[in-house]
Amino acid sequence: MSSRLGTEQWKPDFGPNEWNEHVAHTGATQVGARDFLVAINYNLNTTSTRRANAIAFDVREKGRPMREGGKVTGKPMKDENGNTIMIPGTLKATKAIGWFIEDYGIAQVSMNITNISISPVHVCFEEVCAKAAARGVRVTGCEIVGLIPKKVLMDAGKFYLAKQQRSLGVSEEEIMKIAVKSMGLDDLKPFNPKEKVIEYLIEDHSQKKLVDMTCTGFANETASESPAPGGGSISAYMGALGASLATMVANLSSHKPGWDERWEEFSNWAVKGQAIKDELLELVDEDTNAFNTIMAAFGLPKKTDEEKAARTQAIQDATKYATEVPFHTMKAAFKAFEVVRAMAETGNPNSVTDAGVGALCARSAVMGAHLNVKINAASLKDEAFKAQILKEAAEIEAAALKEEAEILEIVNKVIYG
Repeated sequence: MSSRLGTEQWKPDFGPNEWNEHVAHTGATQVGARDFLVAINYNLNTTSTRRANAIAFDVREKGRPMREGGKVTGKPMKDENGNTIMIPGTLKATKAIGWFIEDYGIAQVSMNITNISISPVHVCFEEVCAKAAARGVRVTGCEIVGLIPKKVLMDAGKFYLAKQQRSLGVSEEEIMKIAVKSMGLDDLKPFNPKEKVIEYLIEDHSQKKLVDMTCTGFANETASESPAPGGGSISAYMGALGASLATMVANLSSHKPGWDERWEEFSNWAVKGQAIKDELLELVDEDTNAFNTIMAAFGLPKKTDEEKAARTQAIQDATKYATEVPFHTMKAAFKAFEVVRAMAETGNPNSVTDAGVGALCARSAVMGAHLNVKINAASLKDEAFKAQILKEAAEIEAAALKEEAEILEIVNKVIYG
């Protein structure tokens, strides 16, 4: 190690890059990192550990020893260095073995996937199923040991939706449900993503979100004497509803009898609509958070000149952010028009009025958010920032009104033929 210190390749992230007496006495800490490891067991309709092992050897990267005569009973073959010659398996970045589980009364292929980017979980599942079937065995499901990243279930769900030629533009919960059912993750016991997915477990649940309320609860909270949620949050929610309506038309069109060859076209629109909807739902709470930040700034102490200056700056910073949030809502809601227009023009004609209402929602979201941009910007001292954001906001509103009018014209033409 001492000979490597001082070289660029072995330069430490922290601490001296030379060997000295201090380093000799204190030593060094070396930290490594790898991608997520997924431990997964495949349930088989057999009690044979031998069959399970054979399937494991078929797929694991290491594979199995090459044997004389190609027979199971043949001696393992060696290379010129005396090392066993291996026949690689079909799945890179995997380790696997077969075993019998007394608790379940079945054999399993137990696998560690060391890099889910190289071998995604659903790809491994499909390959194990194929190799098992070739040996007269069926995979009845699988179990994931420990926690997994959300990406595992999302990628799997989308893969199986695409195999069914169904739209990928559905909710996160629906995608995960498809993944769980397709891979039989609930074969042996219930599978709850909220308890197995890392991102769900580390979410901050200390603050209640507006978007987690019921429709009635959200309406009641809005109608209460509390000043938030106000027009900014409602504007973001209207935009989300507009994007949702356009997405609904895309999903209905993707699944329409006789339009099977167009499923992917509409699926792509639905995926885009879902992304816009999710962005706007985030802004529902963010607008209220921005308002609360302004209120907190106004509550800061103002006894000394220093406190007054700090309070004034905090109010300006909070107000600037409270101007940027509804401006973000305007831009996000405006993006919904692209999906709405496409669905009015090419979507299922039986749902054209849904696209029309989507246009109305998007327009109202843009205009409502614009009102909040204007009232918050009025209190800003940064004149350059104020002028620029008000100019851009006015341009977005004008464009939104134009989009709404054109889309409604398309909708009415479809209605009246």
